[in-house]
Amino acid sequence: MDFKDKIAVVTGGARGIGACIAEEFRREGACVEIIDIREGDWYQGDLSDPKTIEDFVRYVIDKHGHIDYLINNALPMMKGIDTCSYEEFMNALAVGTAAPFYLSKLFAPYFSPGASIVNISSSRDRMSQPQTESYTAAKGGIAALTHALAASFAHKVRVNSVSPGWIETGGNVYSGPDALQQPAGRVGVPQDIAAMVLFLCSEKAGFITGENICIDGGMTHLMIYHDDHGWLYEGENNND
Repeated sequence: MDFKDKIAVVTGGARGIGACIAEEFRREGACVEIIDIREGDWYQGDLSDPKTIEDFVRYVIDKHGHIDYLINNALPMMKGIDTCSYEEFMNALAVGTAAPFYLSKLFAPYFSPGASIVNISSSRDRMSQPQTESYTAAKGGIAALTHALAASFAHKVRVNSVSPGWIETGGNVYSGPDALQQPAGRVGVPQDIAAMVLFLCSEKAGFITGENICIDGGMTHLMIYHDDHGWLYEGENNND
């Protein structure tokens, strides 16, 4: 995959999956621009603010004149219906769904031929745990936004999304049930996601657009029934 001198933008690229994606692009010769809410050696800004997005796009285009790859990775907050305020819910949607839309819109005139957008969704776009409404809604939104953008950008920009499952970003290595419950036999690592992102941006994926690819070690396809294959349901209290 030849990314030499290509311009890649990674949101939320200061740590975790985003940092790994940025590192892999650099390793392959790309010039990477990061925006993250944390302070550091990158463009610092809050993606829930439209003016921040406008200023960042202006910064990238003034510096490079075009863009080849947009990776929408910034992390929305996860709060549940019991504790999440309206303002917090809207902030999650702003960071997780509205910002990718607005970045795509503002960068639209500047995408190079062969350009690609990859949105980072989550396996939570199709399944949930309790008390995760803000995050899950944002990730479901970006998964749907992906195929809408793919249609609107037809013949110009390919748009795909990746839905990570359990990805360990802290360097811990899991064994026993944490690993074995996953059909792949282990917990995921950021490189699992970065490899797919770079593939989707490459010419090798030139016939792929509008797709959501779930990288979760097979967990979303694992059927779970009480007292089957060692699975036991224990409710929150004895009446469950």
